[in-house]
This record gives sequence, C-alpha cells and structure tokens, in this order.
Amino acid sequence: MNSAFWRNKSVMVTGGAGFLGSVLTQRLTAAGAGSIFVPRSSEYDLRNLEAIRRALAVSRPDIVIHLAAVVGGIGANRENPGRFFYDNAMMGIQLMEEARLAGVAKFVTVGTVCSYPKFTPVPFREEDLWNGYPEETNAPYGLAKKMLLVQSQAYRQQYGFNAIYLIPVNLYGPGDNFDPASSHVIPALVKKCVDAKNQGLASIEVWGTGSASREFLYVDDAAEGILLAAERYDGAEPVNLGTGYEIPIRALLGLIVETTGYHGAISWDAAKPDGQPRRALDTSRALELFGFRSRVDFREGLRRTVAWYEQSTNSSHRRLQEIPL
Repeated sequence: MNSAFWRNKSVMVTGGAGFLGSVLTQRLTAAGAGSIFVPRSSEYDLRNLEAIRRALAVSRPDIVIHLAAVVGGIGANRENPGRFFYDNAMMGIQLMEEARLAGVAKFVTVGTVCSYPKFTPVPFREEDLWNGYPEETNAPYGLAKKMLLVQSQAYRQQYGFNAIYLIPVNLYGPGDNFDPASSHVIPALVKKCVDAKNQGLASIEVWGTGSASREFLYVDDAAEGILLAAERYDGAEPVNLGTGYEIPIRALLGLIVETTGYHGAISWDAAKPDGQPRRALDTSRALELFGFRSRVDFREGLRRTVAWYEQSTNSSHRRLQEIPL
C-alpha cells in the first residue's frame, strides 16, 4: 500500500466491523488514512435511504469501499433467497446513487464469485460473467451483487462516476464466521472437526458428495487486493481477486482433518446440494492492472484459521468456568 495515497483521504467502509472489514480498516489505519468511518448497522441501516444520507453527510468520504452484505453458506441462501436479494440490492444501489450525488470521488464495490454462471469454464474469466445463470442455491444473492456492476458501468458512462467492481473468491482466515447456520465451507468444516475432537464424537456428517471444488483467498490478501485496486485501478471492467489454486471439498476436508487432529469417521450426505460444481478464477487481470498477487500459502492460512478457532473455543470455555454459580 502507498501511505502517501491514503494520508489525507477520508474513507467510508461499509461492513467495516465484519470479518474482511476489520482487517481492511486496520490496514487503512496503518497506512495513515486521514479518517475512516464505519457505519454500524445499529445506527445506520443501509437499506434505508435516510440512513445512507446521514452516513455520507457525517463522513464526507473521498472513497467509499462497499463491503457490507447479507451473506451465508448454501443453507442460509436456500432459506433466505428473498432477503438476500432485497437487502443486498437495496444497500448497494441506493448507496452508489447517494455517493454519486454527494460528490464521492471513488466507489469500490466488492462483489461475489456467486455472480458467475453455474457452468463457467475454469478458470473463471471476467469475460464469462454474463454467459449464463448463476448456481440456483445462491443466484438471488449473486444477481443482487451483480447489478452493482451494471450500475457502476452505467454511472461511469453517463456521469463519469469512478466506480470499480471487484470479484473475490470465498474468503477464510482468523475471525471468520463460525456460526453453523450461516458460515461458509471452511469455518463450517473447521468447527465440525474441532468440536467433534473436543467432545470425543465418533463421527461427523458433511453436506454433499465432496466432489465440488473451490478456491479460497486468505482475508489479509483480500484486504490488500481491495486497497491496491482502490489506489491504482480506475477502469470499468470487473476484476477477479483470488489465488488460482483450486481444491475439491473432499481434499479440503482431508487437510482440515489433518490440521485439527480429528480422528473420527466422516459421512457424506449426498442428499444435500454441492452448490456450483467448480470455482477457480483467472487472476491475471488483477496482477496486470494493479499488481495484486496473493501471498499466504493455503496450508499456512488454514493452520492460522484452525489455531484461531481453537483459541477462541478454549477462551470461551475458560470464561464459562469462571462464572460463579
């Protein structure tokens, strides 16, 4: 990151208290950003137009980085398709319009790999984004976020508004969401294995067949990619953020089992959906346009993630033991 670029910048980071947002705001602080404003949902409901206007009036940002999203794994997407579409569309569309009206110099939208068509050829190239419908279990979420690409390109064309659009793959790392009702695949599997080991369970059950593949980006790398794009990229075309490393879910679980030390049996519930068959990105555009390349090795990132969850679980257990009866 270029500290000189950020030194006098006022930055509004929606979702800045979340998993990715907290890492990104720490990096902005370290770079000496002039001011960083994180609109908390308890005070600024970004589905509400007046709340958006208040947030922009208070922060007067030079740059808006829009991370906020209502998101979850396959189960959460299947249970909340209407909510995931409405909340994500309303937050993003209104925020970009109000940012334009407020004279914001740059708008950075962080989209989702779920926007790609279900059967996109691997590796996913940005040119393939419109060549089919997204995987059904998360299509409403993916399409809501994809509309922000349409909006950013339309606003650039008509108003000269400098809006860019980034597409990260699935993120992981310390501080991820480990709630089984809404977590993504890595935290869900880490939790299953660690909890089963701690409780002495003989087996765990995992959704799907394990045949689907995924690519994962460590959260610190994702934050770096977003901030490099904010500094250096001013184009209309969407840009993938990833590693180029694809792994089947069955092999992923093998690594998590190895890392956690879980020794029980594993059963696969093939009646549950696998989701999109494959996900792996062509990351050449990000390297070419703003010099982004992932740094954290996947095994090392997984080790850090498991260690964080084990520590947080042990800390919670100690706190419970300290509560007087």
